[in-house]
Amino acid sequence: MSKIFKIQFSKMKPVFSVFLLILFSIFHCKSENLEKENTDNNPYEFHIGGVLSSNASEDYFKQTIEHLNFNTPFMKPGNTFYAHSIKMDPNPIKTALNVCKQLIVRRVYAVIVSHPQIGDLSPAAVSYTSGFYHIPVIGISSRDSAFSDKNIHVSFLRTVPPYSHQAEVWVELLKYFNYLKVIFIHSSDTDGRAFVGRFQTTSQNQGEDIEKKVQVEAVIEFEPGLFHFNNQLNEMKNAQARVYLMYASKLDAEVIFRDAADRNMTEAGYVWIVTEQALDANNVPEGTIGLKLVNASNELAHIYDSIYILASAITDMNRTKTITPPPADCDNSGAIWDTGKTLFEYIKKQVYKDGHTGKVAFDNNGDRIYAEYDIVNVKEVDNKDAIGKYYFNNELNKMKLRLNESNIIWPGRLKKKPEGFMIPTHLKVLTIEEKPFVYVRPLKKEDGNSCKTDEIMCPLYNTSAKEPIVYCCKGYCIDLLVELSETINFTYSLSLSPDGQFGNYEIRNNSASGKKEWNGLIGEIVYERADMILAPLTINPERAEFIEFSKPFKYQGITILEKKPSRSSTLVSFLQPFSHTLWVLVMGSVHVVALVLYLLDRFSPFARFKLINADGTEEDALNLSSATWFAWGVLLNSGIGEGTPRSFSARVLGMVWAGFAMIIVASYTANLAAFLVLERPKTKLSGINDARLRSTMENLTCATVKGSAVDMYFRRQVELSNMYRTMEANNYETAEDAIRDVKNDKLMAFIWDSSRLEFEAAQDCQLVTAGELFGRSGYGVGLQKGSPWSEAVTLSILDFHESGFMESLDDKWIFQGRVEQCEDQEKTPNTLGLKNMAGVFILVAVGIVVGMVLIVIEIGYKKHHVRKQNRLQLARNYGQTWRAIVQKRKMMRMHGRTSGVGALSLSVEALPRSVLNISPIRSIETLPRTCRNSPSPTRAWSGRQMVHRKSDDIPLRSPIGGPPQLHFHNNLM
Repeated sequence: MSKIFKIQFSKMKPVFSVFLLILFSIFHCKSENLEKENTDNNPYEFHIGGVLSSNASEDYFKQTIEHLNFNTPFMKPGNTFYAHSIKMDPNPIKTALNVCKQLIVRRVYAVIVSHPQIGDLSPAAVSYTSGFYHIPVIGISSRDSAFSDKNIHVSFLRTVPPYSHQAEVWVELLKYFNYLKVIFIHSSDTDGRAFVGRFQTTSQNQGEDIEKKVQVEAVIEFEPGLFHFNNQLNEMKNAQARVYLMYASKLDAEVIFRDAADRNMTEAGYVWIVTEQALDANNVPEGTIGLKLVNASNELAHIYDSIYILASAITDMNRTKTITPPPADCDNSGAIWDTGKTLFEYIKKQVYKDGHTGKVAFDNNGDRIYAEYDIVNVKEVDNKDAIGKYYFNNELNKMKLRLNESNIIWPGRLKKKPEGFMIPTHLKVLTIEEKPFVYVRPLKKEDGNSCKTDEIMCPLYNTSAKEPIVYCCKGYCIDLLVELSETINFTYSLSLSPDGQFGNYEIRNNSASGKKEWNGLIGEIVYERADMILAPLTINPERAEFIEFSKPFKYQGITILEKKPSRSSTLVSFLQPFSHTLWVLVMGSVHVVALVLYLLDRFSPFARFKLINADGTEEDALNLSSATWFAWGVLLNSGIGEGTPRSFSARVLGMVWAGFAMIIVASYTANLAAFLVLERPKTKLSGINDARLRSTMENLTCATVKGSAVDMYFRRQVELSNMYRTMEANNYETAEDAIRDVKNDKLMAFIWDSSRLEFEAAQDCQLVTAGELFGRSGYGVGLQKGSPWSEAVTLSILDFHESGFMESLDDKWIFQGRVEQCEDQEKTPNTLGLKNMAGVFILVAVGIVVGMVLIVIEIGYKKHHVRKQNRLQLARNYGQTWRAIVQKRKMMRMHGRTSGVGALSLSVEALPRSVLNISPIRSIETLPRTCRNSPSPTRAWSGRQMVHRKSDDIPLRSPIGGPPQLHFHNNLM
């Protein structure tokens, strides 16, 4: 069923879509018709009220509305505008009553209000009264910042900008003149606070160029109606900035200009930029630059633009919205007019490009934007000349500043633009201990009160100790500081970092608001407690946002320091030239060849030959023991004294084995030199991309310094986040601690600036940097934002690079000529020591011990064998004695029976002739004659053959190794 339903639905889908389209069209037509019916019911008459300052303004107001009724682009057919105006009363209460009695009763849709000639509260009274019913009010002359507050003036708009909008023009002027450090002076009223707030916001949001942001060195706030300004001026005179931005009323400005002139702060070298009110002061100094709103006092032009803006908004609303009648009575009506809210939003959206006062538009607060200003220069008290204009550029579609700088007269009647700051000649310079850039040692008593000639005194900065320890500093940065001071002519006082850190942006422990603050060297510069940092300070975006850097005096990067992996000299180091498999094969080959040699020599028919000697004996074939001795002797290149192969086949194999031994020994000798003498291991890590660094599972510890530029680099790099989390717990407070642990094998890898690590590697040849540089950056001189020394320091550093001065500092402090020593040491072979060859000596010692053990075993075995032989010999002697006695007795018995002579038959084993001398036979004469004449007993009796004549013969056999065995036969004669 579901399948059938899907098929049917797919067929009905186009029909369903058409049906929905028809329904939408019907509802759309109905809604349009309904809206048309609603707009058709809108009124055709629109009353506009005016609270103006003069009769002339009232007449112009009425004439403009009458002219508007004939201006068809702004009119919907049949609509008519009517003008109702009253004159502004200085009394705000009367003004409010007049609005109710003469304007609201006429059901006005909006009110255009001017500024009174005397008094300031009447426009506010009109705004309060009309705003209660949400009747829009368009001001044409009120510029107070209070009217921007929509919580109070809910339906107020104006065709003139508030005074605080001049801050945008000020920022453009400062950027044009390249004044990036200023002092802001303002009254403590609503307009003054709004002015400084808008200035700070605008100055920080002008473009993306960080170096062009304006920095406020000090904000001087004063109460309106002051009598003197001496204390504030003394504070301003001690500051570096000489550019003063002032928002003040005419009366307050006269007091400030008077006291400033008494201190010569209106003369050459100072810059005053003021607002419109202060520009009207009677004693405004020559060279002051101020602003003047274009058409600020042209009330008629603002009336014209206001009417046309209002008519355009009503026409737009009349076409699309339902309009309800405005309230008609202030006494009985208390309801809010909803159409008034809608009309207010429509007016804010209007843009009138061809207005008499320029392009008219409003921001979200209903304040005029795109207002144009004249840039005014005070050449004399009564001569205020326009030197430029801040206007709307139609091509760029934004406001643009145009100045004729050649026409400007600066304070002191100078034509040249002042620098805008006081350049201090004595600077507070901070540094930090970091070899080889800064070496620090405490000043000893024997040194007196002064450091050595190549050192500079550098106490701890801002320390609270009663008797602070005085240090002496020298190094790369100290030499650079001395050269800079001589080149660009400044004096200095050098101090060490108070907390021993470069600077980290973090939340302070005592900060309840959780606001981040800088510590270390960076904090001292940011909070203007020091003027310059001359240390190995890495340039990075986090720091550059708060302080200013010179061009790098040394380019470097980040690298890894580790200890060279020493070759482990084990007891079997001499076995390293061959693999374990090859050693097993060589050992097996010796015994296999020995076995084959034995077999070839054993079964070869030519394996024996007669020796040329007297007895004609033959030499035996090669036995297995001699074959093994021969194979080892050839392999170890030792002389072979005996036991050589005799057959041709065995000798051929012996020659092949000798060739094999020559190749094996030569290869071993060559590889032994490479392994124990020439090879020097380099590094264990390949660089930052090494898998062991990236993996948290590896037992490899790496670290950097907390809060350093390297630490910031790892925090920025997303791909290194896993590695950073692993190393974060291992980070050190100082680089010295980390380098010490690397030397002591407590830390495997230290990640730090390449300059420092290259220095350490040059000092200690056991240390080495691994991989290529990454995170390339440079060391720069740190200065305050807008520091007058920035350009001079940068130009000097560039000159030092070109002249070779920086290169000489590298050779003197970083490399120190020790790189060549390490390289020479790398090229020279290692000297073999006991660690390398201990296994060989131990092998000899083992051979000696084994030989001694074997000789003890042999001696014991020999003694045991001799005792056994002695016992056997004793048993033979007793046996022979017994046989002799028995034989004697038998012979005696036989002699008694017969009278004939007994015949003796002698049978002897085939033994050497000398053995017969120890025969128990007393005399050879007792033997028969035939036996005595026989040349050799060996030939007389072969083997163990015995002749038995009688069964009662008594054989006399000799044991092994004993005298010959004689057999006596008794023959009856």
